[in-house]
Amino acid sequence: MEAALIIMAAGMGSRYGGLKQMDPLGPNGETLMEYALFDAARAGFTKVVFVIRRDFEDAFKDKIAPFIPPSLQASYAYQELDALPPGFQVPEGREKPWGTAQAVLTAKPFINEPFAVQNADDFYGAEAYQTLYTALQSLNENESCMVGYRLQNTLSPHGHVSRGICQTQKGYLTHIIEHTHIETQNTRTNIVSIHNQIATPLPEDAICSMNFWGFSTSFMEELENYFIQFLREHGHEMHSEWYIPTVIAEIIQKQDNAVNVLSCESNWFGVTYAEDKPHVMQALAEQHQQGNYPPSLR
Repeated sequence: MEAALIIMAAGMGSRYGGLKQMDPLGPNGETLMEYALFDAARAGFTKVVFVIRRDFEDAFKDKIAPFIPPSLQASYAYQELDALPPGFQVPEGREKPWGTAQAVLTAKPFINEPFAVQNADDFYGAEAYQTLYTALQSLNENESCMVGYRLQNTLSPHGHVSRGICQTQKGYLTHIIEHTHIETQNTRTNIVSIHNQIATPLPEDAICSMNFWGFSTSFMEELENYFIQFLREHGHEMHSEWYIPTVIAEIIQKQDNAVNVLSCESNWFGVTYAEDKPHVMQALAEQHQQGNYPPSLR
């Protein structure tokens, strides 16, 4: 079955201090996207759509295009601030695009099959791609799915992170709450969410979204309608952003059993902060040593 993978690669990574998407982290200089492409291809995905910015298009293609597996048809979409539906305008002075949900919508012209969505600067693990690809094969038009990770396995020891904390019932998502400041205090198992200087404990085995989603083809049409709704309510604001979890939250309010939460034991890691880089490089080297990847992806 054909299935597409959308890789959101338009962000700068301000806390990290540069373009994480382009950073060589594997033992042979591989980027995290190269692992995503390798895992997606061997899971069965047939297409990849990179969502990027025009101002680093050439550098991106020079760095990534040579390592796209031959079985993946590649396309490029451009997330732009002024890519708005008719009747809407960018408020004067706004410089930042509209968020991850807009990034997904940017890829609409290239999507004609069920598709997955991921960040460019995360390592999700081979099992996650196989799990998601399998789920896409039987996904109904009114359903979505996501790969859930345990919170304790997604934290950085070098600073706070943002995570969408999920509540489930019988394997389906019932609520998702975006926590913008999660950190550990004293020990790795003492996890708190801080809001307005108040620390609220979170369970270490809480299921969280790492922005690894699966959608039916018809989701793009629905997403376009949600964008219009968002712009009517927030399009005049300078800093409001439209996130995928926000859309998902609205969908599950309207429909029970709309989002299936897929369990997966793959290791997740990423580079939120520059200090995370040595840990990620070591973890990738171990993946090769354990035989999960060939000696080189290049």
